[in-house]
Parts: sequence; structure tokens; C-alpha cells
Amino acid sequence: MPFLMRLLNRRFFYFTLILLVKGILAWSVVFDEGPSWMTLVTEIPFFWVVFCLIEWLAGKRKMLYYMLVNFLLTLLYFTVLMYYKYYGIIVTYHALAQAGKVAQVGESTYSLLDPYYLFIFLDIVVLAFIIWRPKHNRIQQRVSMRPVKKKGILVLFSISALLCLLNIWPNRASMNGNKQAEEMGLLNYELYTIFADSHKDGEVVPMADITQDAIDELKGVTQPLPVPQYHGVSQGKNVIIIQMESFQDFLIGLKIDGQEVTPNINKLANETFHFNHFYTMVGQGTTSDAEYVVNTSLYVPEHEAATENNVDKALPSLPKLLRAHGYTTATFHTNDVSFWNRTELYKSLGWDRYYDKTFYGDEDHIAFGSSDEVLYDKTIDELVKLDEGEQPFYAQIISMSAHHPYNLPESKYRMTLPEQFDNTIVGNYIHAQNYADYALGRFIEDLKARGLWEDSIILFYGDHQGLSLFSLDRDEKSLVAGMLGHEYGYPDMFRVPLLLHAPGVTYPAAKEQTGGQIDIMPTVANLVGASLSGQIHFGQDLLNQGSNMLPMRHFLPSGSVITEDDMFLPGIGFEDGTNYSLRDGSEPEHGATEDQYNRTLKLLDLSDSYVQQLPDKEE
Repeated sequence: MPFLMRLLNRRFFYFTLILLVKGILAWSVVFDEGPSWMTLVTEIPFFWVVFCLIEWLAGKRKMLYYMLVNFLLTLLYFTVLMYYKYYGIIVTYHALAQAGKVAQVGESTYSLLDPYYLFIFLDIVVLAFIIWRPKHNRIQQRVSMRPVKKKGILVLFSISALLCLLNIWPNRASMNGNKQAEEMGLLNYELYTIFADSHKDGEVVPMADITQDAIDELKGVTQPLPVPQYHGVSQGKNVIIIQMESFQDFLIGLKIDGQEVTPNINKLANETFHFNHFYTMVGQGTTSDAEYVVNTSLYVPEHEAATENNVDKALPSLPKLLRAHGYTTATFHTNDVSFWNRTELYKSLGWDRYYDKTFYGDEDHIAFGSSDEVLYDKTIDELVKLDEGEQPFYAQIISMSAHHPYNLPESKYRMTLPEQFDNTIVGNYIHAQNYADYALGRFIEDLKARGLWEDSIILFYGDHQGLSLFSLDRDEKSLVAGMLGHEYGYPDMFRVPLLLHAPGVTYPAAKEQTGGQIDIMPTVANLVGASLSGQIHFGQDLLNQGSNMLPMRHFLPSGSVITEDDMFLPGIGFEDGTNYSLRDGSEPEHGATEDQYNRTLKLLDLSDSYVQQLPDKEE
């Protein structure tokens, strides 16, 4: 074994090589330009800082520490790959703190896994097998006891640490986390996020400066009429809000081989108000974040899910607002209420009651609980009971059967797709949404049959994107482009529908103005005549305001904003940002202005500061 012994005695350079290969793999997946000479300049110094510390401080078990570092950095690279495949951003310690949820969404997580990613763990298995076999104890001892020149190690450590600092410091002001990670290096970026958060100055905007007038001025909201249009026309009507899992707007009207993918939603869109430039505004918590945004009209936190970060506060909310106007409130979801900390979310939002898995059971299981058919069949009876009370009710219903990775049982398939859709995430998505539409259609008929349809304002909206740009392979992107008639891009991915049915108000109409989930609360409040004059909100009434400005977060870098015509993503700053047309997905040279970019950052700062200074909720 002389060759093996010589190889292992050069552990410093050997582990540099194997980790560099893994870094190159990560760069090839997450950065558009892929690996380059910058990969060497940014990743290797980080390795060497750690290795120098091992050589300097460790005694007889240096190889063990090298193996441990190799395993931890490999695991981090692997997590970067997996997180990027769904979210399109670089994972940080904020998301790693939620690693426990991976087991709960295991099927969804595993679907993102390209098998070749697992090869980055191969060296760990092989080396562990070789080094710790009893017959090779002599090799292990010789490797561990090999002397080092500490002066040389000190010099190399100093140079490497300086290079890490030079990679980090000039790029610390970048607004785009992905570009920041590319300039700093993946590992330097991970270290920087920890250091930067621990040294934030903690300054918040004083509560006295967070006024509705200040928010409206930043958003460009015009002063409403003394009595806004449609104000109170639905007073006393029930409010039902249906959150449609992973439903994107391009599904409406879509036909494949002459078959309508969502015939019931299509019919609804042709009979009511269809806001077809409406956007998801969720963060790390996706579905639960949609519940948060819709019911608070506040922006999500930058890094964490709102359900983990903000729910210790007494949040002003739509349930509390409507309860103050004589409504009973309830929310319905077939998953366990503890998932994404909804137990605390629902307390903070002030729901009178919630229905979760303990109510629905596990009948006809799809995704995380009972199917949408069971959801709607059991919910309609509860809505009838609520309707029989003296008060009107507000109910939010969270569908779930069309959850990623859309592994619907074939017994639920209701349409036949062309062969090219077989065994693709796109085909699975179409089948799942076709089934969800079927279940929703049955529910709409039940609402009509039980007398609730004409006695309720009913809103339908998508919670978040279903087909992530980052998880589709080339053939799948081609399938989507064939359905859309153009290349699939950011505006398509984040556009979800809002459909509004309000008796005596709505009629068949496509509403072209830009809107987002944050606008639902003000819109509903106006219809039922509930004043928001004393309640801070960052959305606007879609029935009375035209122009809009939607700050985006998490899936996009802070400072990203959707305006009436464009979606803007900053680069290192505003100057190197990119505009995407909302109408055709092109990249026009001019779009969002620097003033809109600065106002976007200010709005996000106001929302964060506002929540931070709210009183704690009562237990």
C-alpha cells in the first residue's frame, strides 16, 4: 500500500482537490456562468483556512477532523444544490434552521434530487472504509502523526484568511444574494450571512413614522373618493377565500390536445372578475406565507418564514377586522396544524376556530392529508352550520392535493396527456391541477345548491408558483414553452390568478391592473364596508386603485419590484439590474426606475420595523 500511504500523507492537498470538485459541481448548477477561475480564488482559500487550523491545533486525530470537515462542507454544498432547485436562491443558515421540515415534505424534496448529486458523498464512503478498516490502523497512525512545519502553516493561514476577507468585503453591499455568493464564493457567503446578521445595527423606523399616509405615498396610492366605489355593497355577506395550491395563471384557458386543463376555473374566469396580472408574494414558508400575506397585508420577512419569525406578535389581521364587524371566522386545512407553526400563526391572526387533520382524518390521502374532495365535502357542511348562525362568517379554505411534486394517484387522473408529458414534473402538474379543478368544481356546485353562492363574496387565488424555473430540465422547459407559446420566465412563474365573485358587483371581465396577495385584505374590507383607517396595511383596494407597486422577497433579491408593466430584479445594485416585461417576458432596457427601487426598499423596511414593534400576542 505504499502509493495509498503517500496519497493520504498529502491530506491537505488531497482534500483541497476533492472539495474543489464538489464546489465546481455546485457552481455549475447555481450560477449562470458556471465555474471559472473565480471558483479557485474564492473556494480554495476557505478550505485552506480550515485545514490550517486542523494542522495547527489538532493532535493525533487530524485525519478524523479532515474527514469531518469534508463531510460537513459536502453536506453544505449538497444543501445548496437542493435548495436552489426549488427556490432559485442560495441557502443560508436561516433555511438550514428549518431542516427538520425536510422529513415532513420528503417526497417533495426527493423529487428535486438529480441522482448524480449523490456522487459528491462517494469519496467520504470510500475513504471511511479504507482508513478505518482494522488492517489499516498503521496507515491511519502514520497519517495522523505526520509532522508539519507550523511557520509554513501560519503563513498559508494568513494568506488564505486575507483572500477570504478580500472576497467578502468589496461585495458586502450587493442586493442580490446569488450574485453576492458568486462574487464572494459559496462558503464565504455562508459565513458572511452569519456574521452580517449578528452585527446588524438593529435600527428600526420609529412607530410614529410608520403611517398609512407614508406607506401610500411610497406606493403612489392616490387618495380615494370620499366614498370608494363598491364600499359596503356586500355588507353582511359571508366571505369565503379559497387558496389554490400551486395554481398558476397560465392554466386558465389552457388546452392540451383539445382538453381543457381547468374547465371549472375557466368557466368561473369567464363569469366573474379575473385579475390576470396578479402575483404571489410568499417567502420561505410558501403556502403558510400566503395565508399570512393575505390576512395581514404585510410583507414576508427577508429570510425566514413569517410563521417562524412574526407569529409571536399581535398581528392586525382580516379575521380580527371582520370579527370586529360582527363576523365569525374559521380556517380549514387538511394538514396537521403544527406544520409551519400554524398553531401560533392562527393565534396571532385571531381565527375563532380552525379545522385541521384531526377533523378531516386521513381519508383518501393525497400529499399531506385528505384529498381536496374530502376537504370540500366536509367543509361545506361546516359552512352551512356557520351560515345558520346569526352572524355572517369569514372562512379561508386551503387546498392541498396539487402540492409539489404532484404525485397524484393514477386513479384520480381525469384527462389523457400526450406521451411527451409522461414521467415529467410538467405532466404530473397538469394532472394534479386538473384533479384539483374537478374537486373545486364540485364544491362550487355545492355552494350554489346550499344557498351560499349568492350570499357570499368568494375569492379564489393561487398561493405560489407550481413549476419552478430552477427545477425544470431542458425538455420540461420546452414542454411549458409549447403550452405558453413563448419561453417560460419569471413573470410566468410568479403570476397566479385572483378570481372574485361578489353578487351584484362582479360581471365577466378580465382585470388587467397589477395586483398581489397583499391587496386582498383591503379589497375585501372595502366590499364589506370595514374601515381600515386605523389599521396599517401595505396592500391596496384593487377595485379602486389602478397603478401598483409590489415589492418581492426571498425567491427574488430584496429590491425586486413588480410595477404595472415590468418586473425588476437588482444585481449588485440598481444599475446592473434586469427588467422583465410582464406582457411578453422580454428584457426591455428601461423599466422600473431607481426611485421605485429605493421606495421598494423603504416599504420593506417599514413593514419589518412595524412588525418588530408590535406588542406580543396574548397566550
